[in-house]
Amino acid sequence: MSIQVSSDLAVGMLREIIVSLVRRDGPSLSAHQLGVYLTCYLQDRDHTVRGLAAELNVSKSVITRALDKLTELELARRRPDPSDRRSVLVERTEAGLRLLDELRDITIENAKTWVEDVAA
Repeated sequence: MSIQVSSDLAVGMLREIIVSLVRRDGPSLSAHQLGVYLTCYLQDRDHTVRGLAAELNVSKSVITRALDKLTELELARRRPDPSDRRSVLVERTEAGLRLLDELRDITIENAKTWVEDVAA
């Protein structure tokens, strides 16, 4: 079965995911924080402040503030890059991996609902 996704449906799906995140019991992340978090957890490679800033097209200070919050929430950790001591690597954490599992569950649950609604 092929499902056509309109722009309104796509934005509605995004809204439902965000509402589910807001309603759950856990940390609340801003768009910048969520963007940094998802980039670090969905791309399996080393991430640096400089690299994240370039990839997300924001300043290094935006990345630093996002990482400050992610570190406070134990969703990420920073460590010096052993190959370049001027650079900082971002590491995943157990709490961050648990959040990723939760985000996957939220997304799957919402996707099932959308598919049922579109098919009906």
